[in-house]
Amino acid sequence: QVQFVESGGGLVQPGGSLRLSCAASGRIVSIYNMGWYRLAPGKQRELVAVITTGGITSGGVPNYADSVKGRFTISRDNAKNTVYLQMNSLKPEDTAVYYCNADVLTLAGRANYWGQGTQVTVSS
Repeated sequence: QVQFVESGGGLVQPGGSLRLSCAASGRIVSIYNMGWYRLAPGKQRELVAVITTGGITSGGVPNYADSVKGRFTISRDNAKNTVYLQMNSLKPEDTAVYYCNADVLTLAGRANYWGQGTQVTVSS
């Protein structure tokens, strides 16, 4: 069994910053691409950022939704099975529940997992 536990959400004023973390635990052999999604009321789920397993000297290659490019940074620590999302210059439209997601290989095989979600609210 694999679990992803998220932390770091909260209430922040426009222009502020937050850092989300998502740590995986369990009998993990390896974790493939890791990503962050968000779901806002009345909107469809949106892929915010994804980072590959390797590349850029094994730190992973990031990709971002156009709406967050230049403001958000995704990173991962493979030794800790953790993915991060640094969010700067936050806007009210970034308000959403943020979920981490990854494909994980265990001895039982490969499966997709989601975190429980963490609320991010950007408001003055």
